[in-house]
Amino acid sequence: MRYRHSLASAVAAAAVSLFSGSFAAEPPPAVGIADRRLPVDVQRPPWNAIVKVLTNIASNCTGALIGPDTVMTAAHCLYNRRTRGFLQPGSLHVLLAYERGGYLWHAQVARYVVGDGFDGTEPARRPASDWARLELAGTVPSAIEPLRLARDLPVRGTEVALPGYNQDRSHLLMADTSCHITGVFVVHGERLMTHDCSATHGTSGGPLLAERDNHWEVVGINIAVTPSGNLALPVMDLGEGR
Repeated sequence: MRYRHSLASAVAAAAVSLFSGSFAAEPPPAVGIADRRLPVDVQRPPWNAIVKVLTNIASNCTGALIGPDTVMTAAHCLYNRRTRGFLQPGSLHVLLAYERGGYLWHAQVARYVVGDGFDGTEPARRPASDWARLELAGTVPSAIEPLRLARDLPVRGTEVALPGYNQDRSHLLMADTSCHITGVFVVHGERLMTHDCSATHGTSGGPLLAERDNHWEVVGINIAVTPSGNLALPVMDLGEGR
């Protein structure tokens, strides 16, 4: 595959500014000295089903293609703290196989739903609702196979990988392929997972991937990076949204 488009042609209307691709002098949050992130090939599965989600407020997140016209990401990526409201679907852009300003395919978002009870002013109040399902205004090329969603809750110690467009490497898809689920716990009756994948800002919405029966499936959605542990939502707990 060759990149046939430029970033500017697709997202000029979104007025998105991207970060530079250089590392900061200090390790980014939740990465630390033992940084296991490596660039991955955006033209090969499962990495070719990872998308870059762009907004018109100069922010970006990561998402996972789970259907020909459906992407999962984090709800807080779609919330404008300045206006205290959600962004309009048409202001959101999805880039497939993005790398260094080029990409395979682009689509605007037609509509989306977020987790029941999500509060953008205080996302930590209901962290298990911090997910969004984007319906795209087009379908991806047939050669791209969407990722499957896991049906079973992963246990502590499950080997996972976390791909994402990290803030300090926003023009490359990086992945930690040597990390694990470190815990599953319940907060206000809702399940959350912790993991030890190297990641920082920009990986919100990125999928936690586990390889099962010779294929990759999404077991969780990354929603927060903290020095003490990163948080993810089990995909089998996600509802219909609102």
